[in-house]
Amino acid sequence: MGNSVAFIDTKPFWEFDYGPTHPLKMWRLKLTQELQKCYGLLELVEVVEPRMASDEEVLVFHEPDYLDALAHADSGVWMPTFSRYGIGTGDCPLVEGVYTASMLAAGASAQAAELVAQGKVRTAFNMAGGLHHAMPSYASGFCYINDPVVAIHKLLQHFERVAYIDIDAHHGDGVQVAFYRDPRVLTISLHENGRYLFPGTGFESEMGEGGGLGFCINVPFLPYAGDDVYLRALDEIVFPALETFKPQVIVTQLGADALHDDPITHWNLTNYSYLRAVQGFKAMNLPWVALGGGGYNIANVCRAWTLALATMLGVELPDEIPNEWRPLARQYGVFLERLRDEKPTESPPAAKADIERVIKWLKQNHPLLASGK
Repeated sequence: MGNSVAFIDTKPFWEFDYGPTHPLKMWRLKLTQELQKCYGLLELVEVVEPRMASDEEVLVFHEPDYLDALAHADSGVWMPTFSRYGIGTGDCPLVEGVYTASMLAAGASAQAAELVAQGKVRTAFNMAGGLHHAMPSYASGFCYINDPVVAIHKLLQHFERVAYIDIDAHHGDGVQVAFYRDPRVLTISLHENGRYLFPGTGFESEMGEGGGLGFCINVPFLPYAGDDVYLRALDEIVFPALETFKPQVIVTQLGADALHDDPITHWNLTNYSYLRAVQGFKAMNLPWVALGGGGYNIANVCRAWTLALATMLGVELPDEIPNEWRPLARQYGVFLERLRDEKPTESPPAAKADIERVIKWLKQNHPLLASGK
């Protein structure tokens, strides 16, 4: 198994646009990749040009009629049938190139999985991926094609046990749906409680069904949760569960919208705990497919995914922001003083008490955690 890191080039995504009022800004990929370049990280990776996914790769999860509708939506011209597929909503607008961009993101994640599965690299990072809300027959939550599901199915052709860990602020509902009855895939999602944030799912009682019972773990957090409770969940739930499951390969969704000051979520994490999670994934020393995800405070995205790539490479970066990156960032109204947050955050009493309740409940009731088998 090679020890190199593959990095899927995000340049082909830079021109795609969800529209001027949409919170998902694709130029965040440009700013992040340029910051990584200024730190010298891209000289240490194998940069891979992304490819489009094939229909066959996507149809492992999505319905043929939905894929056909999405293909017709690529022109940006409205058709009444789009409504039944969730295309043309505020979250999932009808915009020119939507099919091309979605299939390219799915193909890039499939490529990352192929490179890892074939032993060509140890780790592959597709920042343009992680679109975890898309459902079999409709678009949802800014997501049209569920590229994590596509990547996992690719890995299942080579591995018997795959672990998917999702640290986006939103519950990874589409991936959970895909593997809810499948014991080959352990899905773990850490997210803001569905009572307060889209998609309204991901409660601790959701643990899988049938043969998949016990292979789904959800850790919901109350709004304004900080680093202290997040680290508890990592240490007491996430990594013990992974140790018990013993995956042969991991897929991580590294959404950055759980970090403080994100405009559409309510958490108070710093990149201290975010980095602890990524370092923990690296320490597992397994084949690793890493995907992007949410993140609407662009400065946080740039910092999080730059630190993530550095962790994958085993490189320690200075906190000083490279001067050559600043003029580009200013063009987009992004200003950064340092790479890392200064100190971890504490949670309010309600968030502390609630995560105590969740951890206790999972340890008593979740088959994987309670049985230790």
